[in-house]
Amino acid sequence: MTNSPGHIELERSIDSIRIGSRHRTDLGEIDVLAASIEQHGLLQPITVTPDGTLVCGARRLAALRQLGVRKLNVWVRSGISERLTQLLAEQDDNTLHKPLSPTEAATLYREVKVLLAEDARRRQEASRFGSQQGNPRSAGAAESAAPLSTRDGSAREQAALLVTGRRSYTTLEGIGELQRIAADQTVDETVRTRANAELDLIHNGGSVLSAQHRMNTQVAVFELERMAADPGQPASIREASSAGATRIHAAAPMTPDADLERLAQDALARAKTATKAKKTRSAPTANAKLPVRSFVFLWHDLGEWWLRYDVAEISAQLTDDQWDQFEVTLAGTVAFAEQLRRMRDASLGVSQLSASR
Repeated sequence: MTNSPGHIELERSIDSIRIGSRHRTDLGEIDVLAASIEQHGLLQPITVTPDGTLVCGARRLAALRQLGVRKLNVWVRSGISERLTQLLAEQDDNTLHKPLSPTEAATLYREVKVLLAEDARRRQEASRFGSQQGNPRSAGAAESAAPLSTRDGSAREQAALLVTGRRSYTTLEGIGELQRIAADQTVDETVRTRANAELDLIHNGGSVLSAQHRMNTQVAVFELERMAADPGQPASIREASSAGATRIHAAAPMTPDADLERLAQDALARAKTATKAKKTRSAPTANAKLPVRSFVFLWHDLGEWWLRYDVAEISAQLTDDQWDQFEVTLAGTVAFAEQLRRMRDASLGVSQLSASR
């Protein structure tokens, strides 16, 4: 027996190692791995529980059997739950192993993360007393075996490392959030349907980050539309919410996913503070005019706006207050346009008169 910091290493008969039940039976190409082990040796020992159940290394074990090995040194890991042992047995990160899909990896990562956190809490509780004091819940030195040492970082980092071979968990957490939304029956069906659609895209090779942007946009727009339709909300919030959702829908076809998410989040933030802003905003004065470039940008954005809407749909859904607001805005716009046209015509007439002299 060899004692090293963080684990116990024992010599064990290869026939005494039990593989147990595994979801995957295809171990992939073993010949190349066996040749590598024969040439370079076993670079990372196989991990087992004290009763000889395999935790990690199914492909290495198959390669060693193929090479005729009868005995080998193994890492012994105790103090982990049976379910965690089973999950770890399903994840063999050697080369040539058939990789999990992103959504499969995220599912496995989520469960491993929870079990690792539970395991860490049990070991922490046991260590308060120390195994030398006879604490019946302490499993001794092997509880700190190298593959799952608490020195490896947080449960998220450890789980990501076990599932993907890398410590980065951001992508897995992002997929997990989509899975959570898709499975949450308290979430609106439209949002859950979108989450499932994004998961399908990821499963087929789509970008996780883009899916997150689109999902966050969908959630924000749904909240805007919910606030706009809620009679319990103040009129200013309903109007701001409706306008925000409309702007996002109009911008969607021509706006990158990340930018559209920012627009949606900004619109939601403005809508939630619409009442406060309305109370504190002072009436415009003659000295508080916006610059010409703002006018140009505004009308550029409104170019052919009437082609973007269904007249019948708007007619059926517009409230009286919203219609009144449209009428006021339209009347003010027409009056402004007539005044602007007269001034431009007068200015053009003066220019032509000066040019003829």
